[in-house]
Amino acid sequence: MYALLSLISTVIEIYIWILVASAVLSWLIAFNVVNTRNQIVAMVTDVLYRLTEPVLAPLRRILPNFGGLDISPVVVILLLIFIRRLLFELFFGMLV
Repeated sequence: MYALLSLISTVIEIYIWILVASAVLSWLIAFNVVNTRNQIVAMVTDVLYRLTEPVLAPLRRILPNFGGLDISPVVVILLLIFIRRLLFELFFGMLV
């Protein structure tokens, strides 16, 4: 059971880093630091978009508009951290 919990925790941690990378890349594109015409940048952007958009899009519809400021990645990261801690609490609570 601990191995499964460890795997879930690792997957959550990797997805958090994917969300951070997606947010940073979107900032770099917005400030013209990276060129989206570069094939590698375009490919990385597409992969990150496909991995994060199914989770972020429904949340963006729920959250209020902050005038161009997208806080949906922060909300998802906080939810993932909460879920991970809740799983560990439930698992170690069953052992006691």
